[in-house]
Amino acid sequence: MENYALHFIVGALLLLSEFQEIVAETVLDGDKQALLDFAGNIHLSRRPLNWGVQSSVCKNWTGIGCSEDGSRVISLRLPGIGIHGPIPANTLSLSRLSVLQILSLRANGINGTFPLDLGNLKNLSFLYLQHNNFWGPLPLEFSLWRNLTIVNLSDNGFNGSIPSSISGLSRLVALNLASNSLSGEVPDLDLPNLQLLNLSYNDLSGSVPRSLQRFPKSVFLGNSESLLDYNVSVVLAPPHEEHRSRGGGNAGKLSEKALLGIVVACSVLGVLGFGFVLLVCILRRKTVDGFPGELVKGNMSPEKAISRGQDASNKLVFFEGCNYAFDLEDLLRASAEVLGKGTFGTAYKAILEDATMVVVKRLKDVNVGKREFEQQMSIIGSIKHENVTELRAYYYSKDEKLMVYDYFSQGSVASLLHGKPGESKTHLDWETRLKIAIGAAKGIARIHTENSGKLVHGNLKSSNIFLNPQQFGCVSDLGLSTIMSALAPPIARAAGYRAPEVTDTRKAAQPCDVYSFGVILLELLTGKSPVHTSNGDEMVHLVRWVHSVVREEWTAEVFDVELLRYPDIDEELVEMLQIAMACVARAAEQRPKMSEVVKMLESVRVKPESRAPGDPEPSSGGV
Repeated sequence: MENYALHFIVGALLLLSEFQEIVAETVLDGDKQALLDFAGNIHLSRRPLNWGVQSSVCKNWTGIGCSEDGSRVISLRLPGIGIHGPIPANTLSLSRLSVLQILSLRANGINGTFPLDLGNLKNLSFLYLQHNNFWGPLPLEFSLWRNLTIVNLSDNGFNGSIPSSISGLSRLVALNLASNSLSGEVPDLDLPNLQLLNLSYNDLSGSVPRSLQRFPKSVFLGNSESLLDYNVSVVLAPPHEEHRSRGGGNAGKLSEKALLGIVVACSVLGVLGFGFVLLVCILRRKTVDGFPGELVKGNMSPEKAISRGQDASNKLVFFEGCNYAFDLEDLLRASAEVLGKGTFGTAYKAILEDATMVVVKRLKDVNVGKREFEQQMSIIGSIKHENVTELRAYYYSKDEKLMVYDYFSQGSVASLLHGKPGESKTHLDWETRLKIAIGAAKGIARIHTENSGKLVHGNLKSSNIFLNPQQFGCVSDLGLSTIMSALAPPIARAAGYRAPEVTDTRKAAQPCDVYSFGVILLELLTGKSPVHTSNGDEMVHLVRWVHSVVREEWTAEVFDVELLRYPDIDEELVEMLQIAMACVARAAEQRPKMSEVVKMLESVRVKPESRAPGDPEPSSGGV
């Protein structure tokens, strides 16, 4: 009876799960059809969207973001894709995307009036329609979108007055209505969470309401002078009664102290104002030179600045299958932090306006022209393998070359093994290290099959290896050596990975990758950096040190002390050490091919009995 009840419960749960999946698919199909209807009602001046009826909306469609369970479309981002002309009235199929949170159609050529059908999107939080050709009044009832957080309708032709209903958007953080033809007085927008405001370059008049006087005058530039007639100086109180009764000849006049106070206050404000302008100029200079951060380009957005040129390659080029939908302006405006400065450039983590995180590699010393650069990017971007970090997009201009990758939250193998500055290193057990080695080896072997078997990574080091979702090694930063200038003598850390025969990185061959991978194996085994200092501050090269220790038959001294606590893995450690030593052979022709290295590493699988107590079961796949 108990078994019957158990089977009934399990069966019911399975049926419920299947029913939920069917419902989810049905709902997503509704969103899919709405998007297809939308695509059928717009005109594109460039290549069509890759929205295929048979392909996955959430995985393959450009510009689409879905909920975590993949059941609904929650973001649509199609900036600068060449949409032109009006969106036909009453056919805005986007209004059927009832849980849409982010809508970005900016930097296109859309004209006509504001699409009122968007009022059905009750969950809309981020609305970006800037840099289009919209005209006519703004919607009167902004209160339809109570969740709006950021609204940018700048650089259009909207006219009429600013709707007072905006004051009902209690969650609004940023409002940009600049460079339109809005007129009338500025309404009293009591928005306590508003942090960014821009109403400049319209035809607004009247005075600034008290609720908005906390913003600088620059947000009202290009309107009536009356909007600039407010300040934050001290308001003098009327004379006290007893002062008025004395010396009637001085009534209505300011005392010397009050006059002196005004002069001092004005002087201080003048100095502060000059300092602020100077600071803005310095920051602007730093941002332009240093990327990232918000890049100020006057009244011209990066898209328009680029589109006016004839070089069509001066745009982000996305690879097939990538569902990101951002552009150069997004990257320039994104908050970002430096992840590291490497051999071929600087890597940044960029956080976009919709919280998407990507890695942007800013290349330096590129030594080829546009055609060769694009050809190499095409080769790199065509590699689809779970142990190779996929190149999502690139950007080429005369002065800037950028590459865009997915962001790996766990950091590089170098940071896990050796720690970041000011942080302790992460404990990596033996099984994890072996998975890193196997995954990275498979990734490099895959790279070596590209371009008729001639592609070289050229910059292998532990800081260019990450952990994929299955915790296997994943190789990044590949294929750049051939397009870079010949390097000067490298820094010590980079030198520790370079094969003895490498004198010009542009001429590196696949055996050089094998050598570098051997150094990474030694890092995993020893826990030491490829070049480090001994107790006497003497520089020690890892490969030479391991050779010397093995030659003295002190092999056990090689291994990381953290690995010695795992029982019965001596054989595996020695096997991997032998593989590493074969990879770092001084003569290139004596090194194995990466396909052979993969087979050798797979034979060093951790046996169940060799695991430390409490360790999880080892994974048998994922690469």
